[in-house]
Formats: sequence, structure tokens, C-alpha cells
Amino acid sequence: MVNKMGFFAEAGPVQIFVSNHLIPDDMEFQSGDAPNYTTSDGSVKIQKDSEVRLKIIGTRVDATEIFCIGTIKDDFLGVVNDPTTI
Repeated sequence: MVNKMGFFAEAGPVQIFVSNHLIPDDMEFQSGDAPNYTTSDGSVKIQKDSEVRLKIIGTRVDATEIFCIGTIKDDFLGVVNDPTTI
């Protein structure tokens, strides 16, 4: 799921939230039919079903769930596979 606050990713049973503060500054949220984060030149797009490489920077364990916070604001992180190019 992608929204103006950031996006949620899944790694197996774990759901990871990446805040818009932890997304590179050159990426902006684009609303519409398929909300996404896009670079200013349009070469990289994060949307539903995109595969991204991220780093987990925080966790919280509840009685029934594990919550994680991630970032893509680092070297070698970001989109791995764009579903629109398949």
C-alpha cells in the first residue's frame, strides 16, 4: 500500500512501514488511480507490487505481531523490480 505518509512493504509475515521521511528527497508522492512515489525525472517509481530493497531500522514486538520501520534512504536501496516493466 502506498499513501502520502509512506508505503508498506512485506517480507514474509512481517509488514514494514517506510515513512516519507525515510524515502530519498528526490522522490515525490503522486496521487491518482495508482498512488506512487516517483523521482523528478520519472525514471524510478514505487507503487503497489513494486519490489524494493530496504533496510529495517526499528522493530516493535506485540503479543501477536511484529511491526518494523524501514528506510530506502541509503546506498544500494530502492526499487529492484518495477511491475510496469514486466
